[in-house]
Amino acid sequence: MKQNTNTILMVRPATFRLNEETAINNYYQAPSEDLKNKDSNKLAQDEFDFLVLKLKEAGIRVIIFNDDGSLDTPDSVFPNNWVSFHENGDVALYPMFAENRRRERREDILEQLENDGFKIKNIVDYTSAEEENIYLEGTGSLVLDRINRKAYCTLSPRADEELFIEFCEDFEYTPVLFTAYQTVDGKRLPIYHTNVMMCIGKDFAVICLDCIDDKKERKNVIQHLKADGKEVIAISEAQVENFAGNMLEVENKVGKSITVMSQSAYDSLTKHQIATIEKYSTILSSKLNTIETLGGGSARCMMAEVFLPKG
Repeated sequence: MKQNTNTILMVRPATFRLNEETAINNYYQAPSEDLKNKDSNKLAQDEFDFLVLKLKEAGIRVIIFNDDGSLDTPDSVFPNNWVSFHENGDVALYPMFAENRRRERREDILEQLENDGFKIKNIVDYTSAEEENIYLEGTGSLVLDRINRKAYCTLSPRADEELFIEFCEDFEYTPVLFTAYQTVDGKRLPIYHTNVMMCIGKDFAVICLDCIDDKKERKNVIQHLKADGKEVIAISEAQVENFAGNMLEVENKVGKSITVMSQSAYDSLTKHQIATIEKYSTILSSKLNTIETLGGGSARCMMAEVFLPKG
């Protein structure tokens, strides 16, 4: 089993804007006076293109699909929420909280991957859970330790406990459950996605322990990470707000580790935190201000890892 892939799938946005349907419980989305009269889709496309350029220059394989502008899918730039691709040839399709995000799921993307030589052996489709208002938003809700077969998940309106357990049974992961919070107008409210406050690499884990208010849950998460030999890099809630938890370790074509994050995430890290990550991986950062401000997601959300076998 590999923790990191050298192939990622990305979707270039066509109708990017602040999504009113997701802003209900994604408190990282913010209307911006700076962006009010600007073409947010064009700005997001520019940020997307520059990140893709940097990824390709670093030797990472990027498969790009263009968003279908007729579908009006403002969050299409975050494909990791609706699909995940696994080493055994399984593809999982996930139930999405926002109705307009359900239109992001596209069969043509799966067909094109097969045409490109990737083997899809089985599709595990959880999307019918939407009919019961039950959701689990892919590797936004799930942070996977693929080597040690553990799935970390913070419960929220976007991550249902029973469906999470079902995923773990289907894909043979040990579930590690907790609830992570952020302070919104003086109240502690659940963070919408696990991957905003946590990243698991091959040898390290970046996590905001302060977000896990329950001491037993916090201790349990730390024990799991340390038992699996991860060096734990603790980040603050202020750093989470700068998307420092939303990073992803990938590999380039020659197997070199690269950890991808936004410029705001990088700028929020301390020298010690950067040095700790760089013991294991080269950092690649790129400016994603528009996508972060209006979309409430960052670099990790933009990349769907492709682990499918080729044949």
